[in-house]
Amino acid sequence: MKFTQIPSDTFKKLQLNAGVLATTFEPSTGTLTATNVIGATTGGISFEATPEFEDFGEDIDNCPKNTMELKKLTSWEVVLSGTFVTMDTAVAKSMTGAADIDRSDPTKVVPRNDVDVEKDFSDIWFVGDYSDENTGESAGFIAIRVINALSTGGFKLQTTDKGKGNFEFEYTGHYSMSAQDTVPFEVYVKAGGAEE
Repeated sequence: MKFTQIPSDTFKKLQLNAGVLATTFEPSTGTLTATNVIGATTGGISFEATPEFEDFGEDIDNCPKNTMELKKLTSWEVVLSGTFVTMDTAVAKSMTGAADIDRSDPTKVVPRNDVDVEKDFSDIWFVGDYSDENTGESAGFIAIRVINALSTGGFKLQTTDKGKGNFEFEYTGHYSMSAQDTVPFEVYVKAGGAEE
């Protein structure tokens, strides 16, 4: 079979395991601090970055649909979703979106009816194992930074009989008025053993 083949470096380019969500990650060094992992998940993590295009030739006579010179990218919809199986007040506040942890009672999350730009938006990182070398100092990784993430899926809890509670989440990345040309996500792909 001449053409029914896979690339010889396939194993070096596989994303492996479920990965983690973290509040911070340093892609230049591959440093992930365990205390920055947000929580344990089940069922994997899903990331979608969907561009929205406008066809400026759509209403022009004799112009073929989807002429590349008249295509304009207007925005990106960036969504990170999954299900947590662990919970604390920091995660509950984050999942609630517009909320605070009560100053007089650190066990209490208080929802708000308004969004606070300073308190409610923060970056979230997905970091997953990548390539055939994924342990030690030169481990490979795929990392996705969701910029200005806000929980847009609400706070959800699904219990199970004789099982763990599931907390389904959805975070959306946001543009900022102070950096309007910055698309709200970045992707890093580092092969295991690659030079820094």
